Amino acid sequence: MQRKRLLSPLLFIPIVIRTIHQINSKSLQRSVEVTLYLPENLLGNQTIHLLLVNDGQDLTQMNVEGHLYNFYAKQKATTIITVGIKAGEERLLEYGVANRPDFKDRGSKANLHTAFVLQELLPFVAQHTGLKINGKKAIAGFSLGGLTAFDIAWHHSHVFDLVGVFSGSFWWRKKDLADGYSDDDRILHAMIAQTVEKPNLKFWLMTGTEDEKADRNHNFIIDSIDDTIDVVKELLKKGYKRPEDIFYYEMVGGRHDVPTWDKAFPKFLEWAFAK
Repeated sequence: MQRKRLLSPLLFIPIVIRTIHQINSKSLQRSVEVTLYLPENLLGNQTIHLLLVNDGQDLTQMNVEGHLYNFYAKQKATTIITVGIKAGEERLLEYGVANRPDFKDRGSKANLHTAFVLQELLPFVAQHTGLKINGKKAIAGFSLGGLTAFDIAWHHSHVFDLVGVFSGSFWWRKKDLADGYSDDDRILHAMIAQTVEKPNLKFWLMTGTEDEKADRNHNFIIDSIDDTIDVVKELLKKGYKRPEDIFYYEMVGGRHDVPTWDKAFPKFLEWAFAK
């Protein structure tokens, strides 16, 4: 187990402790590495939130401890148990929309990742920390991990309150472009439209103006922006409201990379967990 400490010169600001753990997953039939960012020296009067992050390996390249420290300095009595879930070698199979693989059969094990999160990771966090979550529960992710986070939250809104998607792979589709693809072939958009009940969730959706170069419909707007805005439109059709339920952040100059997500992460923390 590795530990990294960020010391606080002010006693009322929780110290951030980073620890790395291995969970032997029955669902995924492999060991899953998770990184916990925990507040230390709690005073007992804090609101404690939970944040799970897919593609948690990207968090190690981000200034997560610093972002959490700055957030605590502003919020004083609010802390977050942050859990980064490292993707495995079968990331393209374990991430996606559960039970709805894409045209290359990617995402065929997404249901197993969902089972890991709900049945193994959440009990592990509760047992390991011994802390009671008296605030919000959120799940987030980057790129394909963001798509997966959306899917998990959408189908388990009794567990999660918020979902954060950074440069989400909302292009996820059941038909290749060469096989007569249309926008109706996008899997997550169809999932939202076909859902009868409206999950009790709030959504933070981010993309960058330089997230990619592709423009499949030649409308001079990159596909990642088109696909994300179309998710917003589907949510609005369901009865969600802006900005109460949906926050869309289009970062000028933002790319499909860790530095962009690092820059956006503090904004997500403020949106999700600020008092």
